[in-house]
Formats: sequence, structure tokens, C-alpha cells
Amino acid sequence: MRLTVECYSGRMAYERPVRFWLNGNPHQVDSVVDQWYEPARTYYRIRAEDGDTYILRLDTSTPEGAWDLVSYRRGD
Repeated sequence: MRLTVECYSGRMAYERPVRFWLNGNPHQVDSVVDQWYEPARTYYRIRAEDGDTYILRLDTSTPEGAWDLVSYRRGD
């Protein structure tokens, strides 16, 4: 599932997601719980302000850097 992601950019582009829109609804990122890399992708496990956990994937093989929602888990 494609989504729009706003990132904090420090020294590098796409340093970490801070907000994302899923089906037009904004979600504020409370924390990045985990982050890992593959050759052409970066994954972020984040906890949003709604208490739910999302895994977002950034395709780093293209300059546009498309984002996808990989996984969703409802908070307790």
C-alpha cells in the first residue's frame, strides 16, 4: 500500500519519518522502534500517536524514494 511520508532530514535525506498519511488520514510518529536495511530498501518500525505499530518501507533504488506500508498492528 502506497502512502505519503514526511521525513526529518538532517545530514542525509530521509533520515527518519515524522508523519505519514494513510488513506488521506495523517499519523504523527511517536517513535522509531526499529530500523533495518536491505540493498535497495530501508525499513522503519514506528509507533504512531494512535498507539498502533506500522512498518514502513522506503525504496532507495530510485531518486523519488517511494514509500509503502508493509505491516500494521493495532495497539493494545
